[in-house]
Amino acid sequence: MLTVNARSTVSAGAPFTATTIERRDLGPHDVLIDIAFAGICHSDIHTARGEWGETLFPLTPGHEIAGTVSAVGSEVTKFAVGDRAGVGCMVDSCRECEHCLAGEEQYCLKGFTDTYGAIGEDGRPTEGGYAEKIVVDEEYTLRIPEGIALDAAAPLLCAGITLYSPLRHWNAGPGKRVGIVGLGGLGHVGVKLAAAMGAEVVVLSQSLKKQEDGLRLGAGAYFATSDPDTFTSQANTFDLIISTISANVDMGAYLGLLKLDGALVNVGLPEAPLQVPAFPLLGGRRSLAGSMIGGIRETQEMLDFCAEHGVGSEIEVISADQIDEAYERVVASDVRYRFVIDIATMA
Repeated sequence: MLTVNARSTVSAGAPFTATTIERRDLGPHDVLIDIAFAGICHSDIHTARGEWGETLFPLTPGHEIAGTVSAVGSEVTKFAVGDRAGVGCMVDSCRECEHCLAGEEQYCLKGFTDTYGAIGEDGRPTEGGYAEKIVVDEEYTLRIPEGIALDAAAPLLCAGITLYSPLRHWNAGPGKRVGIVGLGGLGHVGVKLAAAMGAEVVVLSQSLKKQEDGLRLGAGAYFATSDPDTFTSQANTFDLIISTISANVDMGAYLGLLKLDGALVNVGLPEAPLQVPAFPLLGGRRSLAGSMIGGIRETQEMLDFCAEHGVGSEIEVISADQIDEAYERVVASDVRYRFVIDIATMA
């Protein structure tokens, strides 16, 4: 076992403290990554605060991991020491079901193994990226291209793929009008990606306070959803709308923004069940769908696309001792647009 410095929480809502965790010994197909940066995802906060049900404590979160390979197992072929590498939301899956075989491991029929808070192949709880090192099977490790700085790349391993996957699946590109609901940790990456794909991008946000940012990031227009005129003037104009927010909204109003055969895709996780009126859904042969991260192959495609088009996350780098403060600021929407922990401060 390898002992490394980490930041962990011992119970729901407890503060993060300096500790050590153990990583498994390097297996023949494993890579050891020296973590340079770890993004803070809102999912980390929900999990650490016990808001999504039973959680395995003590917990070391973090599934937006970027660093450098420092050792490889005897049979590793995809990575070498010195390679830039990342880890996203999963570190294993069954590898046998139809979805895994199709490269859609995020929809593994037996459930994929979360990067943290799950039980790994060694029978021990998985521990995430708020730590100095991690051991991961090469099949679930991503290569981070040279064209992206490691700190800006880290959030792409969750936020980036969460938006890239539905944009690709619903064919965002030239001639398509794409709405991004919410300009936060997810939404700001969605704006950049959709613009890089050549789509006409529109931000739909509660207010206009981030309008300047939205236009700078690649949106061609920005509308406040608190203004009823938005839903009148923009009715029947969108091919695709991706909602990144976790609040319950008037689904009928948003469905009414779609063209014939348009799709409203939810990647946020509202606490209460969505209330969907039938008439606006049926009236334009519209679709309501969901999407969850992406498979390993598609995540690599996303990283390569980002490097080619100069897409990275807008970040604020913090020290390991600022995690609790950062959590409070994320909940208060006081970050533009993603916190990233500098793991060099972990010792």
